[in-house]
Amino acid sequence: MSELDFSDPATIACLAAALEAAGVDGLEIKQPARQLRIVLARGNRPSILLLEEGKPTAPATPAVLIKAPMAGYFWGHHPSRPPAANNDRQIVTLAEILGFIRVGPILLPVKANQPGILSKCFAAHGAMVGFGDSLFEIEPYP
Repeated sequence: MSELDFSDPATIACLAAALEAAGVDGLEIKQPARQLRIVLARGNRPSILLLEEGKPTAPATPAVLIKAPMAGYFWGHHPSRPPAANNDRQIVTLAEILGFIRVGPILLPVKANQPGILSKCFAAHGAMVGFGDSLFEIEPYP
């Protein structure tokens, strides 16, 4: 049996189609020199990330800043849930909730406006932020 080439676009497209048909949200394949991660967001194009050792993972397009939609207190997690472990460079999907702006008893979700790699969080949990302040940086998939 021959080994699959996970850098081949046709192979990746076939895997993404099979995942969608099976109702699976994602797949991650790790090999010694590379890693493939496919995340399906319902109603959107699959998000695909292929990382290879020795090759830069910086995107060709510039990173996108997610800004505060209003002034308030930044919350990095929902108050009813414990804080998540620090996942540097985690993959996010389109419209995934990244944090919240709290004004009194109201929590306004801050969502990703594109899929990609969450590379930076500029605000500390509980910090006061103003309208338009940068909260997150998302690098598009390479």
